[in-house]
Amino acid sequence: MVAQGYGVLSGMAAARATARAQGLTVVTARRDGSAVRPGTVVLRLRGDARRILAAERTILNFLMHASGVATETHRAVLGARGARRPLEVWATRKTLPGLRDLEKAAVVHGGGHPHRRDLSDAVLIKNNHLALLSLPNAVARARARARSDEPVEVEVRTAAQAVTAARAGADALLIDNVSPQRARGIVQRLEREDLRRGRWVELSGGITPERVPLYRSVGADAVSLGGLTHSAPALPFHLILRPTPRLRHRAA
Repeated sequence: MVAQGYGVLSGMAAARATARAQGLTVVTARRDGSAVRPGTVVLRLRGDARRILAAERTILNFLMHASGVATETHRAVLGARGARRPLEVWATRKTLPGLRDLEKAAVVHGGGHPHRRDLSDAVLIKNNHLALLSLPNAVARARARARSDEPVEVEVRTAAQAVTAARAGADALLIDNVSPQRARGIVQRLEREDLRRGRWVELSGGITPERVPLYRSVGADAVSLGGLTHSAPALPFHLILRPTPRLRHRAA
């Protein structure tokens, strides 16, 4: 299996498992997280040609998708460097059905953080919840039901919402779908009100790897990008099939 583009490798665990399920021998395998370029051999297999060809597309699909996720994540991580304070790159729950573990691992291979795997990881109060009850009431009810180690995070879009959520006791704030300028204003308001210290601030909504550098001066702790998992372009790989010397001798 050979890379056809520049990027970060991921998906090797799934590729190796698929190969072994077909009775193939894994001769060599490059490590996840490795940099690849056109011509980099990432996996060498040995076995019956029919079994290799039967496994080919499944293995390539795993490698292409997972490596695409890792590569997009790495691009975002590079864009976050030089931020006013350390800025982490996080994935979201916007994963493809059945592929969440593969994609979350790929984010880690690209240098990012897997973040929430599912709704049991934390309490997240979103706009749809606030349509049913007030923000302070939502935080109070969530705090009463949350585990002692379970953070309560609130999605906000204005400085007033952020201040209200912080004063109500939210551990973290998700500033969603705002421009870098507005996000910076919200963080500055929290700083003026002495509500920023000890409180996690996450940015999300329409942020792509190309746009991450625009948010470096906001003063947030993390940017979360759904596109890392649900929209990452595949990194191309292909299979080169070569007969063993014994088969060449028989053919001759």
